[in-house]
Amino acid sequence: MSPRSASVNEELRRRSRERLLRSTVELVAERGYEATTLGDIADRAGAARGLVSYYFPGKRQLLQSAVHRLMHLTLYAALEREPRSEDGRERLARAIDAILGLARDEPLLMRTHMAGILTAEGFVQCPEQQRLAELLRDTVARYGSQDVDADYPLLRALLMGAVVAVLLPGAPMPAARLRAELFQRYGLDWDLGVPPDGGPPGGTFPSHL
Repeated sequence: MSPRSASVNEELRRRSRERLLRSTVELVAERGYEATTLGDIADRAGAARGLVSYYFPGKRQLLQSAVHRLMHLTLYAALEREPRSEDGRERLARAIDAILGLARDEPLLMRTHMAGILTAEGFVQCPEQQRLAELLRDTVARYGSQDVDADYPLLRALLMGAVVAVLLPGAPMPAARLRAELFQRYGLDWDLGVPPDGGPPGGTFPSHL
């Protein structure tokens, strides 16, 4: 039997890494961070336990990469869904709704992710985070930013703050209110993206500030 080519080996490594990331999201969402071990993740992924350490220095870094992958896939699906739009304001609205939707649909996972970012390890730079950043930067550029290098970090910070506010134990803010604030901040009409039922909070909603 001839040895596998470099491209085949690379594809196998990519698939193994993706299985680990997917399994991490599933298990942490089901059990919580503390109750999920690296061994559990490897078993769910059908991978050797040593493979986890080969790709990731620890469980916290693995979780961040896994959540960044989920955020990238969710954001990409929202931006590309039919009817597809090239309008920058519509794409920004979809991006905001996608991230707020993750906080709503995966509260345990996203709360754990945000808590991890605030630990000593901080923000993990990984391929999944870079793909997410590229997609958000492209969204900011299509929106019409004249300074993407300044406007992208601001959008990221605003989205992170909104996610924290939705998930804050004991004092969560309604996602619709946070959506309204972000939409007004960027001059987006309420009916762009995927508006929640019930209309904008507080009745009227100006199209532009």
